[in-house]
Amino acid sequence: MKVLLASPRGFCAGVNMAIECLEECVKAFGPNIYVYHEIVHNKYVVDKFSKQGVTFVESLSEVPAGSILLYSAHGVSPEVRAEARGRGLRTIDATCPLVTKVHLEAVKYANAHYNIILIGHEGHDEVIGTMGEAPESITLVETPEDVDGLPFSPDDKLVYLTQTTLSVQEAGEVIDRLKQKYPNIESPPKEDICYATTNRQDAVKQLIQQSDLLLVLGSQNSSNSKRLMEIGLTEGRPAYLIDGKHELKEEWFTGINTVMVTAGASAPEVVVEECLEYLETTFGATVEEVTTREEHVTFPLPKELRKLQSS
Repeated sequence: MKVLLASPRGFCAGVNMAIECLEECVKAFGPNIYVYHEIVHNKYVVDKFSKQGVTFVESLSEVPAGSILLYSAHGVSPEVRAEARGRGLRTIDATCPLVTKVHLEAVKYANAHYNIILIGHEGHDEVIGTMGEAPESITLVETPEDVDGLPFSPDDKLVYLTQTTLSVQEAGEVIDRLKQKYPNIESPPKEDICYATTNRQDAVKQLIQQSDLLLVLGSQNSSNSKRLMEIGLTEGRPAYLIDGKHELKEEWFTGINTVMVTAGASAPEVVVEECLEYLETTFGATVEEVTTREEHVTFPLPKELRKLQSS
């Protein structure tokens, strides 16, 4: 068996920054701290911090007044920030800067009296946070069919924004339908889908043609990881999204000569290495790492933590 190991894969700059934020907070304050939602959508990462004593919450009512609270990489709405201030919480913002960019765009266009069409998945943490910036101005669409039901006229002042972790192809289909229905619709100066999401999808598209099966390391609630699996399925290959080697099944690999392995932007490299070791040990697999694009993006820690480090 041959394994094509995609590069780039795994952690993006935003995930790296968010996890480093939480690690620094544990060092500085001890583990008795709280995170609003999962710090990133990955079971391995969340379980690791939970074992250290970090508490992940879905409601600020679960956080004792005066506690330290981190906002996850996916961002939060102004309403959540106001509630945290009201409860006297000490907050540290680990929102990915690329998500913050979309939030700022939403505020800018809402203030300019645009109707904003947000392309994204209902209920995703990032979408909830973005819509919270200007709920009266934003309409969520997920599919081209959703566009057909929009009530706006071609003369209305319209702009579209996107969730950062969408499939480039999926978003493109919705954007095409928007432009057909609303030829004058505006777009952000720079696209919202993040560089890492795009790069990981491009790697799968390039390598899947040489592969018989696709393994994606990532959690089921990770939007960008699911998109990677869907590309494999669309190309007619068996494709599996797994958290780690404990989910692998030997029967998947019957008659399989070449396996492509990648990881979503919130999946740590350790789970990739464990799966490669399984394939090497069980099937005598040889691993070839294939680089489709170099990545050199980094994001600094938020100012609250930089001040702490310098004091």
